[in-house]
Amino acid sequence: MGKKENEMSAMEIDDPKSDSSEQILPRFSMNVLQLMKSSQAQHGLRHGDYARYRRYCSARLRRLYKSLKFTHGRGKYTRRAIVESTVTDVRFLHVVFYMAERAWSHAMEKRQLPDGPNARQRIYLIGRLRKAVKWGSLFSSLCSIKTDSRTSLEAEAYASYMKGTLLFEQDQNWETALACFKSARAVYEELGKYGDLENQVLCRERVEELEPSIRYCLHKIGKSNLQTSELLQIGEMEGPALDLFKAKIEAAMEEARSQQAASLTEFNWLGYRFPVSNPKSRVSILKAQELEKELQGPIAESLPAEKKLTIFDKLFTAYHDARNTIRSDLVSAGNAESVKDDLNGLDKAVGAVLGQRTIERNQLLVKVAKSKLNRKRDDKSEKVTRPEELVRLYDLLLQNVADLSDLISSGRDRKPEEIAFEEECQRKSLAFRAERCFYLAKSYSLAGKRVEAYALYCRARSLAEDALDKFQSIANKDEGTIQELKTLSKESRANSCVEHATGIMEEEKAPENLSNRISTISLNDTATKVEKYLLDKLDVYESAVGDSNTKTAPKIERFPPAFQSIPRNPIVLDLAYHNLEFPSIENRTKKEKKGFGLMSRLFG
Repeated sequence: MGKKENEMSAMEIDDPKSDSSEQILPRFSMNVLQLMKSSQAQHGLRHGDYARYRRYCSARLRRLYKSLKFTHGRGKYTRRAIVESTVTDVRFLHVVFYMAERAWSHAMEKRQLPDGPNARQRIYLIGRLRKAVKWGSLFSSLCSIKTDSRTSLEAEAYASYMKGTLLFEQDQNWETALACFKSARAVYEELGKYGDLENQVLCRERVEELEPSIRYCLHKIGKSNLQTSELLQIGEMEGPALDLFKAKIEAAMEEARSQQAASLTEFNWLGYRFPVSNPKSRVSILKAQELEKELQGPIAESLPAEKKLTIFDKLFTAYHDARNTIRSDLVSAGNAESVKDDLNGLDKAVGAVLGQRTIERNQLLVKVAKSKLNRKRDDKSEKVTRPEELVRLYDLLLQNVADLSDLISSGRDRKPEEIAFEEECQRKSLAFRAERCFYLAKSYSLAGKRVEAYALYCRARSLAEDALDKFQSIANKDEGTIQELKTLSKESRANSCVEHATGIMEEEKAPENLSNRISTISLNDTATKVEKYLLDKLDVYESAVGDSNTKTAPKIERFPPAFQSIPRNPIVLDLAYHNLEFPSIENRTKKEKKGFGLMSRLFG
C-alpha cells in the first residue's frame, strides 16, 4: 500500500491540472520604478511636457493591445477586463501600469494650464486622478498575486503614491495622504538598500521627491513648524513628483499676493507716484517686487548664477504680465485723458524698471563669461569663453542702455531724478564701450593682428580713463565700478605694451622665417609621397577603392589626365620663297576642247 500511495502522490504532482501545480508556476518580475522613470524622462517629462507623455502612453497601450491580441472589438467598443486569470504574460501588467500613467499625466496636464484649471476643468482633473488611483490599485493587487515580492512592493508603493496624490489635490484627509506618502517612502527606503547601483540611486531620488509632500502634509495637519520661506525652498526642487506640490505652493502664494495687493495702490519710480487700479497689475507687480528682494537680499551673494538667472526669468515674466494688463486698460480707457496719462506713466515706469533688470541680468552673464575666460579647462566637455562672446554681450548691454536712455528722455518736463538717471546711463555706456573695446582687442590679438590689437588697447585705455573721471566726479561713488575701470586701464596699458613688443619681435624675425621657409623648397618634389593609381599597378593585386568606412574617392586613373610632351613637325622658314623659280607645268595640265557647229563658229 505504501508503494501505491507514493505513486499516486507522484502522479498528482506531475498532473498539470492539480492544485499544487499552481504554486510552482513562475512569477513575473518587472522593475516598476525604473520603467516609470525611463518612460517619463524619454517622452516629455524631462521638460514638463505632460501632453507628450500622455500621447506616448496611449500609443504604448495600442501596441500592447495589438501584440497581446487583446483588442476590444472591431465595431462597438466593449472593454475587456483584466483579471487574475487574464494575466498570462507580463505585458498585461504593463497595460494596467500605462493606464494609470495615462490618467495621471492627463490630470497633470490640466493642472498646468496657463490660468489654472477652472471649476469644470478641476472636476475633470479629480476624475482623472480617481482613474489613476483605480488602475494603480488594480496594478498592485495583480502584482501581489502574479509577481515576485520586490515587484509587489514597488507596485504597492506606486498605488500608495497615486492615492496620496489624489488626496493632496482634493485638500482633504491630510492624515490619510500623509500615511500614503509615508508608506511609499518606507518601501523605497527599504528597496534602496539592495539591488544594483542604478536601482539604489533611483530609490533614493524617489525618497527625496516624496519628502516635500510629507512635510507639507505635516504642515497642514499642524505637526510641523515650517515657515513660508522653507516651503518655497522645497518648491525649488525638480522632478515630476514635485510638480503638483509646486502648483499647490504657487496657488497659495497667489492667494497671499491677492490679499496683499489690496494695499498696493501706487507705483513709485524716480519721484513719480502712479496709481495702480487693476488687481491683476497689482498682483504681477507685487510678485516682481518679491523676486527683486530675493536678488537684492542678504543671501543673494550666495546664490549660484543659474539660480539667479531663473529668478530673472520669472521677474521678466511678471513685469511683462503687468505691462500687458496696463496696455489692455489703455485700450478700454476710452477718452478719459487723466486715466490715459496715469496708465502711460505707469507703463513707462514699469518698462524702465524692466530695462534696469535686463541690464543687471546681462551683467551677470558677463560675470559668468569672464570667470570662464582664463580658466584652465579640466573637463573636455566644459565650454571656455572666447573674447568674441564678451564683445557680443557688451553689444547687448550698450543696446539696453541706449533703449533705457531713450525711454527716460522721451518726456517733456523732466525731474532732476530723471536727469540724474540719464547721466548714469551715459556713464554706464562709456564703461561698457571701454570693456567692449578691450575684449575686441583681445580677439584681434589671438588672431595675430598686432597693429589692430595695439590700436584697440590704446583706445580701450582712453575710454576707461574717461569713464573713470566721470565716475569719480559724482558724489555717490560706485567703488566697485571704479575699481573695475582702474584694473581695465592698467590691463589695457600692459597689453598694448605687450602687443607693441610682440609686433617688433615678429617683424625682426620675419626675414629669418622667410629664409627658413625658402630653404625648404625643392624643385623636384621627391619628399612627397607619390600615390599610385590602378592603371599604374596592374601587375599588383592591391585595392584602389580604399576602406569601406572612409569617404576617399577610388584611385583608378588621374582625371583630367596630365600633360605629356609629344614630337611635332619641323619648322620651315620660307624666307627665299619669292626668289625661287618654279618649273612650268603647262604641258601637264589638261587643255579644254573647242566646240563644233554653227554656234561655236558665230561666237568663236
